[in-house]
Amino acid sequence: MRLTDRRFALALIAPAALFLAAFVAWPLLRFVANAFYQISPMAGGPRKFVGFENFATAFGSPAFQGAALRTIVYTVVVVALEFTFGLAVALVFAALGSRSAVFRTVFMYPLMVAPVVAGLLWRFLLIDNFGILNELLRRGGLLHSTDQIGWLSNPKIALFSVAMPDIWLTTSFITLVLFAGLQNVPGDVIEAARIDGVRFPTLLFRIILPLLRPVIAVALIVRGIDAARAFDIILIQTSGGPQDSTTTLSLLIYRTMTRNGDPGLASAMGTVYLIGMLVVAAIAIFAIWRPGGDQA
Repeated sequence: MRLTDRRFALALIAPAALFLAAFVAWPLLRFVANAFYQISPMAGGPRKFVGFENFATAFGSPAFQGAALRTIVYTVVVVALEFTFGLAVALVFAALGSRSAVFRTVFMYPLMVAPVVAGLLWRFLLIDNFGILNELLRRGGLLHSTDQIGWLSNPKIALFSVAMPDIWLTTSFITLVLFAGLQNVPGDVIEAARIDGVRFPTLLFRIILPLLRPVIAVALIVRGIDAARAFDIILIQTSGGPQDSTTTLSLLIYRTMTRNGDPGLASAMGTVYLIGMLVVAAIAIFAIWRPGGDQA
């Protein structure tokens, strides 16, 4: 009976395993392997083994260093603000209980918007001279003219400007995950703390957040990886400009592959990118989730 069950289980997972091997594992292995070759951009062109030369070129490139720093800043800003806003809204929804059903539905609408559409929408809102946001600020008396703030043309603030649609788009995801986690927080623990006179800040940081560690870890890892690989939402707004101030690693790898015609160097950059995200994800798991540790 056990042998039959094992064969049945293998028969069930075999199609999924074959799919993952063909469309995930094999392309990933080829991608990493290409990092060690100098590859002609022409299909069927020559390949020359160069060892770690592409990695040395990537690490020594100011463009790669700058893009890596901008990617880190962009990810930290986006995830930090999304988590802050998402937690606040999730706590409000949890306090309202069933009365928040309609508000939760409306709040989830941005998740249905494609990143390209969101980027295009916010480009119309932030574009210089004709942007709706600057026009509203001018009419409100906060600006003298609509070109006073160059949201997408000022290199000093462009990176934070392109982060705004990403925050608007996916804060609802963080809210949804945290709200689901709040439903599993024992009500008797919260009630006992309130009876003991525990104030809300202490209740939040000493009881609620520690109980939400696994949920917070999942939310931050998923959103951190997603924000770090942001591509289309930035491309549609600034194409990496002005002065490369919004060029993240995703955009740099894309340019290296398509415009510069260097698949080997692009693969090396992507491999470093992948390893970096895996390391950050592992650190987040053990620092926030603390598997096997005391969750209280």
